[in-house]
Amino acid sequence: MITFLILAVLVLLIALGLPIAVALGLTAVGFYVLEGDFRILAMLPQRMFSATTGFTLLAIPFFILAGNLMNTGGITERIFRFADACVGHLRGGLGQVNVLASLFFSGMSGAAVADAAGLGQIELKAMNDKGYDPEFSAAITAASSTIGPVFPPSIPFVLYSSITGVSVAKLFLAGVIPGVLMALALMGAVWVVAHRSKMPRCPHIDWREIGRSFMDAGLSLLTPVIIIAGIFGGLFTPTEAGVTASVYAMVLSMVVYREISFRDLPRIFWETLQHTIRVMFVIAAAGFFGWLLIHQRIPNQLVGGLVGFSDNPAIIMAIVVAILLVLGMFLEGIAVIVLTVPLFAPVMTEIGVDPIQFGVIMVMCSMVGLLTPPVGMVLFAVSSISNLGVGRLSRALMPYLIGLCAVLLAVVALPAVSTWLPNLVLGN
Repeated sequence: MITFLILAVLVLLIALGLPIAVALGLTAVGFYVLEGDFRILAMLPQRMFSATTGFTLLAIPFFILAGNLMNTGGITERIFRFADACVGHLRGGLGQVNVLASLFFSGMSGAAVADAAGLGQIELKAMNDKGYDPEFSAAITAASSTIGPVFPPSIPFVLYSSITGVSVAKLFLAGVIPGVLMALALMGAVWVVAHRSKMPRCPHIDWREIGRSFMDAGLSLLTPVIIIAGIFGGLFTPTEAGVTASVYAMVLSMVVYREISFRDLPRIFWETLQHTIRVMFVIAAAGFFGWLLIHQRIPNQLVGGLVGFSDNPAIIMAIVVAILLVLGMFLEGIAVIVLTVPLFAPVMTEIGVDPIQFGVIMVMCSMVGLLTPPVGMVLFAVSSISNLGVGRLSRALMPYLIGLCAVLLAVVALPAVSTWLPNLVLGN
């Protein structure tokens, strides 16, 4: 009964339009006020503070900063030009370019909204200039941005690691194959839509342009190589990789490309600070709410309830994935992770699911949520920059959502899709 009451109050507050951090905090505080347990309430500042002080979480503001620097400093434009030279000749070519550019960019920022808001504006302008259908352009821009948090580096993987203690390096490696599969699935969907709509195509590959654009974007494309090679070569931790990415992006933008001056830095730092504060506020509030869940033994009750419902791991996994997808329709991706990982991680342990595999499943479910109304952040971000209604954009997204869900199903059904590479490189 207590479990139902807590969750009902949380859902009600979210339905009333309160920010997720406020809803989490008020639910926890209200419960202890009604219980009269002011001793635990006195621990509120400590629990919120400790939830945000993990060393791993330091990577989040630096990857956000790296994404902002790349969007402002000419790095994203060079990446897009190189992707255009590689696959722009295919039917619906700029749609394919959109996906490939997002895959390149994802290896640097680790954030879907950064991809949608930064690279997305460049992609949309190029597609509009070439006469592409606005719905097609906006839909593939939104869908391709979800590759970022799955392909390394990844801000959601950093957050998942801070909650569960799972190796960030293993999580980053676990996202490589699913991230590539997401890109291939989206490119396949673009091919189908382009052929049905009889979109134009460029008849030839311009090898000179490929060479020129590669030379121009070469230093930008080195960013993911430096990050990933540095982590797995033991040169720095994943947290330090965020610092490295930010410094490298700043040097490229200010010294090499000279598209950012010292006068631009305060604005970039302020935008990074605002985004970081929003993320950290959710994490802080979730820290105290998580304390409430543990105090009331709700994770244990959930484990018992699901295991009692069925002893078939596949059925339990299907239920958990369905819950995550539904929550993704109403909560922002970071909120889904901080809210549900403490609940479902013990369930996955009980049925023998590798925490690495579950981390990938969790992040992929949250990515689908970013594209679904009524709260999909990427959906609204792309709707805003494309001046396209959310309803029209949601309908245009259907072919790409089908492709993403097919990859999610493969990760759920075949553990090796996410666990083979980290086990091969770093061992069991």
